[in-house]
Amino acid sequence: MRATARLVARTDGRGRTILPELRGEPPVLLRQVPGRGGGVTVYVVGGAAGPLAGDDLRLDVEVGPGAAVRVHTVAASVAQPGHPGAASRMRVRASVAAGASLHWLPEQLVAVAGCAHVADSSVEVADGGTLLWRDELVCGRHGEPSGDAVVRTSVDHGGRPLLRQSLAVGPDAPGWSGPAVLDGAPATGTLLVVDPGRPAGPPLVTVGGTVARLPLAGGRATLWTATARDAHTLRESLTPPI
Repeated sequence: MRATARLVARTDGRGRTILPELRGEPPVLLRQVPGRGGGVTVYVVGGAAGPLAGDDLRLDVEVGPGAAVRVHTVAASVAQPGHPGAASRMRVRASVAAGASLHWLPEQLVAVAGCAHVADSSVEVADGGTLLWRDELVCGRHGEPSGDAVVRTSVDHGGRPLLRQSLAVGPDAPGWSGPAVLDGAPATGTLLVVDPGRPAGPPLVTVGGTVARLPLAGGRATLWTATARDAHTLRESLTPPI
């Protein structure tokens, strides 16, 4: 299955965000709900099971100057086996203009045993733009081994590289559960905060080393990284500070 969705946000000249373009195709459907303080909230609704191996899905998000958008999903994305030898792909491309705000806060990606999935995100944030970007991965359902999953995130800030990150788990990624990567934790994730009004905090590692905070060079940006025994504990560690 192939599907493309697109979200474009602008301001209406009176301080409120509007969506001149909001469209999707099954299984990537977009639904707007009331937002906060003039912003808008959009939920990504899965119109079919999956993603299944062989699916090729894409979502484009464009947030114009002064606009504010929060994007959530109504449920976890459960990557499942499909066509033998094929992989499923979910690509997200986003741009955040100066004075704009994008909070990307989906539910977890679950890598079911036997799946082959690639999640690829690319974000461009202008100087003066605000970004919260959360990725969470659960390695297999309860009591089962992880499938193969690759999560890649690329973020540019002010036209310069800010973050390049990739994580591979599953049978095709030797050592992924070892002490150098997840150390046996079945859930992991990151939260990137880019906020011109909030200075990056100092480096921090929690007792036990399950949560780390790292200020990034080149801007007021902080990356939180966490591992956890379950999705609930992971979410507690990666709840946005703003």
